[in-house]
Amino acid sequence: MSWARGELLGALLSEENAEALVVLAGSSRDPDLQPFVGGARLGEACVVAHGGGAWLVYFTSMEREEAARAEAGGVELVHPADFGMETLRREGKTHKAILAAAVNSAFERAGTSVGKVVLAGRPPAGSALALARALEDGDWQPTSGRGLMLALRRRKTQREIEGIAAAARTTVAAFRSVAGALVESSVREGEELWLGEERLTVARMKALAAQVFAAHALEQPESSIVAPAEEGATGHSTGTPDRVLRAGESVVVDLFPRGLLFADCTRTFCVGEPPEELVRAHGLVLEALEASLEAVRPGVRGWTLHERVCRLFENEGFAVPDKNPGTQTGYFHLLGHGVGYELHELPSFRKTGPGTDELRAGDVVTIEPGLYDPEAGWGVRLEDLVVVTAAGMTNLTPLPYDLDPRAW
Repeated sequence: MSWARGELLGALLSEENAEALVVLAGSSRDPDLQPFVGGARLGEACVVAHGGGAWLVYFTSMEREEAARAEAGGVELVHPADFGMETLRREGKTHKAILAAAVNSAFERAGTSVGKVVLAGRPPAGSALALARALEDGDWQPTSGRGLMLALRRRKTQREIEGIAAAARTTVAAFRSVAGALVESSVREGEELWLGEERLTVARMKALAAQVFAAHALEQPESSIVAPAEEGATGHSTGTPDRVLRAGESVVVDLFPRGLLFADCTRTFCVGEPPEELVRAHGLVLEALEASLEAVRPGVRGWTLHERVCRLFENEGFAVPDKNPGTQTGYFHLLGHGVGYELHELPSFRKTGPGTDELRAGDVVTIEPGLYDPEAGWGVRLEDLVVVTAAGMTNLTPLPYDLDPRAW
């Protein structure tokens, strides 16, 4: 079995005129290492890869069973004994010397010629420096591989799409739990929402979602957003934990858990009678979302979709980012972004820069128009997560869009 992205990596390295990619990571939680190791749990690890395959170095024999899980994904293993790990430690060799031995062993197995190598991963600073110096001592020319790694990870494999879809299904379940709590809440003095005999706070809402995620072994490494009224109007306020939710105000709920890969979805709720301006904004955001989802297909640029939403909102009297840079009201963010081993990755919906070319089958992206009015104290964002397919797209977060949770 060969590593799934070998052919693409070979092409990317050729563009860089480089011999190999070297990924050094402090653990298998590193998003640059994860495509090589899958769900294996490892401490410090290193990969040497090129178009002919990938070789994973791990540094303790206690991880041999976990490393074998990566091997099942098409990665060849370089065991600690293969480069004399225990002997080097007993001899008191430096971390630099150990890294040099490990990487040289992988280079030898990979059959690479000395030349330019592209470095990726996010190890501790000392490890990164030690590796770079070891490579230079061996006449290699190390260079940054951040851009190459993002390009390599962009198009998702079928296994990765299945992982994202699994996280998205749990996200859908979490939203239904949140909507159910809003339906069950009662309105008391001061328009406060109560769930049972306790006030319904931002923290309680987040806890409801977190319970669903935990039951399905998902993490929330970047937290979540439950942002009522004036907090939701700022776009990415995560919400003040003890803030009590109230009837008649918007509540932006943005959930982005991670299994092996991330999912991402947003809905906006209002319990009770919403203000007219909130209803109007919600209707426009929904119109923008539906039109954008219909237009997603290979060959369309994210920036083109973003511009269309800008024109829709501009024609309705709202400030938009391509005409009003830096605006903090109206529409002030991009329409979407790629999702995968990181919450935000390629493709990009920007006008220029890496990953701003046309969408391709296998891209996983969000579509998330929004409108915000800090002065009036409301925000609206609706976000779906989709896989671009040869025929268009598949929506991974099929949920209602209604403001009123009772409609769910």
